[in-house]
Amino acid sequence: MKPSLVLLLSACLIVACGTTNSDTEPNQDPTPNTGDFELVWQDEFDGAALDASKWEAMIGDGCNLGICGWGNNELQWYQAANATIEDGVLVITAREQSGGGAGYTSARLRTMNRGDWRFARVEVRAKLPIGQGLWPAIWMLPTSDVYGGWAASGEIDIMEYLGHEPRTIHGTLHYGGSWPNNTSSSNSYNLPSGTFNDDFHVFAIEWDHGEMRWYIDGERYATQTQWHTDGHAFPAPFDEEFHLLLNLAVGGNWPGNPDETTVFPQRFEIDYVRVYQRGEE
Repeated sequence: MKPSLVLLLSACLIVACGTTNSDTEPNQDPTPNTGDFELVWQDEFDGAALDASKWEAMIGDGCNLGICGWGNNELQWYQAANATIEDGVLVITAREQSGGGAGYTSARLRTMNRGDWRFARVEVRAKLPIGQGLWPAIWMLPTSDVYGGWAASGEIDIMEYLGHEPRTIHGTLHYGGSWPNNTSSSNSYNLPSGTFNDDFHVFAIEWDHGEMRWYIDGERYATQTQWHTDGHAFPAPFDEEFHLLLNLAVGGNWPGNPDETTVFPQRFEIDYVRVYQRGEE
């Protein structure tokens, strides 16, 4: 699928991302069974600048695609300058400044055609920003539009977080028909103490044939085994290659706009990204 179409599909997802259907603590029994996973792709962010062989910095506010505000009335202009490497950490910074006519700047990165996987364990160690109107996300979109427009070809949200709810993260699948006939299923997790802005945490998903498992700091907090895509057999749409996205949005219908309590700049800090696959994949 052409990159412009991927952007268009990804923008449409914003309307549905706020849905959650449970609020669970991590299971205390299984830590991730990584013994049969092999590391196939990683970025430890040890260089002086973002590795362009692994990441594409997306630019703009969506208006060039006819979806100003990325389909969610967001306020940021994405630009490469807001993604920097500092002491081995990728920093995506949201700033209150004019960019492309928008009132804020930030960054949105993707691995499309640089890192694309079918079934995988994706693990990201990150520290999240805090404040009303901030929305960082670690998520995946299909590299090819095999089953149709968003969300018929699926979306995997490894971690979404709203800056005014700093103890809570969400993990979500989007699927079904093409918008507006799409649906989603979601789980949330509340940190027992402190906030996700206090320190780094490890966010992960294990994606197998017919099963998705979400982890926080090595503890599983959600499992999904039921989804569908119109006109195709399970486990479609989650049986095709997906790529990874990291971004920090500002304002919009979800999570709402910044207010007088929001302090800028805000930082979404990523220590590493690691992708594993089982030997047979």
